[in-house]
Amino acid sequence: MATQWGRKETIIWPPHVPIMSYMAIAGALLCTLFFVWQHLYFSMPPLQQSYITEYIRSQVGDSFKAHQSYRLVYLAGGKRTPHLALPVDVVKGTLTLPNGTIVPVGLSELAQVQGYTFLHRGAEQKLTDASLHRWLRFGIFDGKGLLELFEVSLIEGGICLAVMLWFAVPADLTRFRTLKYGRLLRGPVMMTPQEFNVAQYSRTKLLRFTATVRRVTHFFLRKQVAAPVEGIGFKTTEMKELMRVPPTKEAQHFLFMGDTGAGKTQLIQQIVRQIRDRGESAIIYDPACEFVERFYDEKRGDYILNPLDARCPYWSPTDEMAGNPEAGAIASSLYQPSSNSGKDEFFYKTPAKIFAHLLKYGPDPHQLAAWMADEPTLQELVKGTEMAFFVDRKAAPQAAGVLSSLGLVAESFRMLPRRETAKRAWNALDWSKKREGWIFITSQVTEREIFRPLTSLWIDTLIMRLLAAPKVGQKKVWLVIDELASLQKLPQLHTAITESRKSLNPLVLGFQGRAQLEDIYGKLAEVMVSQPATKVFMKTTESRAAEWISETLGKVEIERLKETKFDGSRSGKNFTVDRQIEPLVIPSEITGLEDRHAFLKLGNNIARFAFDYKALPILTKRLIVRTSEDDVLRYARTPLGPLVPTLAPGPLVSPAPDKAMATAQPTATESVTEPKDETKGPLQQEIPQRRQPLAWPKQEEPEVAARAGEKNRPAPGEPTPDAEHEQELHPSSFVLEP
Repeated sequence: MATQWGRKETIIWPPHVPIMSYMAIAGALLCTLFFVWQHLYFSMPPLQQSYITEYIRSQVGDSFKAHQSYRLVYLAGGKRTPHLALPVDVVKGTLTLPNGTIVPVGLSELAQVQGYTFLHRGAEQKLTDASLHRWLRFGIFDGKGLLELFEVSLIEGGICLAVMLWFAVPADLTRFRTLKYGRLLRGPVMMTPQEFNVAQYSRTKLLRFTATVRRVTHFFLRKQVAAPVEGIGFKTTEMKELMRVPPTKEAQHFLFMGDTGAGKTQLIQQIVRQIRDRGESAIIYDPACEFVERFYDEKRGDYILNPLDARCPYWSPTDEMAGNPEAGAIASSLYQPSSNSGKDEFFYKTPAKIFAHLLKYGPDPHQLAAWMADEPTLQELVKGTEMAFFVDRKAAPQAAGVLSSLGLVAESFRMLPRRETAKRAWNALDWSKKREGWIFITSQVTEREIFRPLTSLWIDTLIMRLLAAPKVGQKKVWLVIDELASLQKLPQLHTAITESRKSLNPLVLGFQGRAQLEDIYGKLAEVMVSQPATKVFMKTTESRAAEWISETLGKVEIERLKETKFDGSRSGKNFTVDRQIEPLVIPSEITGLEDRHAFLKLGNNIARFAFDYKALPILTKRLIVRTSEDDVLRYARTPLGPLVPTLAPGPLVSPAPDKAMATAQPTATESVTEPKDETKGPLQQEIPQRRQPLAWPKQEEPEVAARAGEKNRPAPGEPTPDAEHEQELHPSSFVLEP
């Protein structure tokens, strides 16, 4: 098929005339004349066909009270006296006139019995139009006027006019709008959801034909025929049907971008519902637990990966290894920086190497956590390898940094369920082969930071296992990641987005702003957000993100017609063409979008649509808390409510004399406790009472010092000014008398 390149030719004629509507009216008029001709020559009786001209002339002449000449039709033959032919005398057929001419009309049996053999036009005679018209109407045309005679033909012509105007008026409106706002030459096209479906599905007729064959085959042969596969669709408020993406574009991934509350989760839930109806598998990262409570199905064999959930299976990183070389990939997924600053890279790569080395011993998660907390054991395990230099005690600061970075994941591993307490086990290596059951990776806001490395490891490992091409009989797996920026850097995600098209495992990514991904992935974020073929953009108040969305939606080349009018002696009009390049959607439109309004981009087709909120039924709890020894608090919490005082403050102990004060004076940090009371609780008995420090007297206020019973003790010898000044500064020169 030939492809046109470059601009379209400019043809603007006539400039401001509804040409399509005029053409529709002319076409409907031609159709009406055709229907009138058809009714005249194929439906009307022969005598009415002969008198139709006289009937029209007499009706027009009656309006002007005219007298005209007419030739009427007579019956003749033999010796019979000719008389005017009536409808009962003439029938359809053929008749041979005396001169040998054959006419398409015949005589009825009544006329033949009366002895008439042919028809002929009589001589012209002057008649009153009003009288002739009344005779023709009631004697020949059964009392019907012209409109009644051709009523059916006129109705058919009106139907044709309505149908043609149905298409012509929108075409004229589009043309006038093009003349006013400009004609698109090149670039993306803004469409409605209906136009988007028509533009995307070039196989629409084939799909409908296949569906018709399927229904007919099932009705007559009772044989089920496979239904054609339809692409993922979105329910919009503009039409009843779904706005669908072609099935061939599904494996090229989906991207959803918008602020919190704009509707990303609602659109992703529409996709997940269709995945469930298809019977395909899904891996869903659900940080808010919105998907697990609506789509989790225990009968389907679903898994929930959350160490705090009682439904979490037993998992160990050593079970993810098909061989020792894979330990490095698993460890690198676990130790990734939270941003792309590039700082402290040594303290991420080095712990990853040590962790990969530890995996080769085959420990369970709790044993790994114990090793990370035991420095001598770690040094013994890495002894004799190049990693021993990283934790050498001679390089204490370096070793401390490496060991502390290594132990960042120990807490999340320690909270995983043990083998003896879990009901079943799971690992990505075996699941990727069978692909039975969905996987929900959930977390709570309070523990999300702790489980961030573990969650990222699960997702990254699943991506790595699903990069291979699917085998025969394997289900398609959808990877749904809502709030992508809440995860640390996934090393395998960039590979999955750019190279997983052949694996036929679509990715559905949702995030709030491009800056979030740039902070984590750096320059790779530009490639990652540009690869998904289907992009859905919603409201974002981030100015840079809005500008990027505007650039992504594309720019268009617009051709506008400028009309110039001249007055005076050289009056007239002049038309010029102006071409400009401008964005299809400006950034302010994106920042000002309403909630649940979006732009969908697929190729050069842009659809602007809106969607409603749909509350799905909750099928299960979002979290069933798993109890363990590590989760129990080791102290008594203070509940919400008023506090009851249980310990009254005791009197201050009077200071001892000078000698006792010098030998047994407590410091400011020491505390004095009351005698132990057996009636009080253990927490109440251990509450110390801190001694209040005594205020130093001021020499410039002797009255206050005298009231307090304090006197200055002079130093031995004659005091010097420096000594007096030093005495004022040092409190040791003051004593308290009993």
